[in-house]
Amino acid sequence: MGSSQERAIKNYRSRLSERGLARFEVLGLAADRNLIRSLARRLAEGGPEASQLRVAVSRTIAGEPPKKGGILATLRRSPLVGADLDLGRPREKGRLIDI
Repeated sequence: MGSSQERAIKNYRSRLSERGLARFEVLGLAADRNLIRSLARRLAEGGPEASQLRVAVSRTIAGEPPKKGGILATLRRSPLVGADLDLGRPREKGRLIDI
C-alpha cells in the first residue's frame, strides 16, 4: 500500500475517532450482513431510539426477563398526563327493535 493510501486511511480513522466511532470487524452469516450493518448504523446515530435499541439488544443477549411496569411507565411519560381530559361517555339504553 502506498504512503498516500496509508495516510488517507489514518486520516479517515482519526475523523471517526473524533466522532466517537470505532471501526471493527465482526464474523457472522452472510445472510445477516444487512441486519448487522443496519443495527450498527442505528446505534451510531445516537439519540433515544439508539438507547432503546441498545437496551433491548443487551437484555436479549443477557437473557434477563423484562421488567414489570413497562406499560405503566410509558403511560406516565405520555404528553397527555395532566391534560384533564374528559373521557366519560353518556350511557344510553339503546333502541327497541321488534323481533
